[in-house]
Amino acid sequence: MKVLVAYASRHGATKGIAERIGATLGQQGLEVTLRSVQEARDVGTYDAYVIGSAAYMGHWLKEATEFVRRHTGLIAGRPVWVFSSGPIGTDTVDKQGRDVLEASRPTEFAEVEELIRPRGKRVFFGAFDPNAKPVGLAERFTRMMPAAKEILPYGDFRDWSAIEDWASEIARELTHVLAGHV
Repeated sequence: MKVLVAYASRHGATKGIAERIGATLGQQGLEVTLRSVQEARDVGTYDAYVIGSAAYMGHWLKEATEFVRRHTGLIAGRPVWVFSSGPIGTDTVDKQGRDVLEASRPTEFAEVEELIRPRGKRVFFGAFDPNAKPVGLAERFTRMMPAAKEILPYGDFRDWSAIEDWASEIARELTHVLAGHV
């Protein structure tokens, strides 16, 4: 079974998650192609998809949403999963008592659900390097704020075990699809 793992990443953390998902799927015997959403071609030649994007201020990157919209006809009828990365820090519950990962679901998940009916949606913690060059106006503005370094925790907060476990779940489900059980 051929699986496309497509991602939109601003600073590389989401690409790293996509790479780990792809590697885990490959270890389970699936044929995996890893591409950014801008580089993904011949989308209709794949049997299944995992699509991910970094999220900033509650939104997927524009190119990820456009990828889903552009390829809805091809993707919607096949097994597909989506993920997002973005929240940073070690807190799993926010000040309002909400699960940080649930509260960080990008707005676009609702549209994606309607368009392509993914079998699964996940949010993973991301990474933040305060020395990385800011991309976009909002990032530049945020970094210029005097308190930004105190407010934004920096480091790599990706939970590799959770990412690998999710990818293994996808592989198991795809193995059932191959066997004609789903």
